[in-house]
Amino acid sequence: MTDLHYDVRGSGPVLLVVPGGAGHPMGLDRMTDHLAGRFTVVTYDPLGLAHGRLGLPVGQQRVEAWSDGARRALEAVVPEGESAYLVGFSSGGIAALDLLARHPDRLRHVVAHEPPVVEVLPDAARQRAMFAEVVDTCRTAGLRAAGARLAAGLEGRPGPAELAEAEPPEPGDDLTDPMGIFLTRVLPSFTAYAPDTTALKSASARLTLAAGVGSRGGLLHRTARSAAELTGAAFTEFPGGHVGVAEHPEEFAERLADTLSS
Repeated sequence: MTDLHYDVRGSGPVLLVVPGGAGHPMGLDRMTDHLAGRFTVVTYDPLGLAHGRLGLPVGQQRVEAWSDGARRALEAVVPEGESAYLVGFSSGGIAALDLLARHPDRLRHVVAHEPPVVEVLPDAARQRAMFAEVVDTCRTAGLRAAGARLAAGLEGRPGPAELAEAEPPEPGDDLTDPMGIFLTRVLPSFTAYAPDTTALKSASARLTLAAGVGSRGGLLHRTARSAAELTGAAFTEFPGGHVGVAEHPEEFAERLADTLSS
């Protein structure tokens, strides 16, 4: 069993936060500060990257491992027989869906913000190929080139032609940056994950799929809306785009609190 890393602030009903990317909670502080007056905010750090483990070896990640860690964090702070709220962002949103499907009794309501569950789409194979190209680009041309290819893919555009001319990265570079860990250790397996839509249908009253207003027309807006349609869950829009929580933290926090309470 791996070590468990999380931080707690505030008071009130428990709200578990599962970050996106490689699980590093950077960019979430202003939102969690705003919510701490109404919730006991538990911010889960799946790989311990904000707790001294950045740069250490990281294997290929599994959705179920993040989900199990989130469940253990809940068990550590939520009394037996009680339940908690949960919000997951991007890859963390996939873990949130898995946790709800497997342990619905521990959750009052779940908001999954722009989870890249491309397996719910009719063109899933094409999207998997795009993500595989992003991973290959990271290994051959580095983080900056891979980030540009990913941004283009999420918007439905081909990657920039100049990426092929980028310098290859130094060995180990992908372990010293959360983005590198995400692209090489999280993205491949998480985007291949197929959510248990049957289980999620049974828990649909406690599930909201969300996407940013600024993501309209993009891939992750489509995955969120499609997942909501397949499961019968609610769908709503949040301020900003994929990283709206960092762009509009206070407004995002208010929208989240309203969604959870409704």
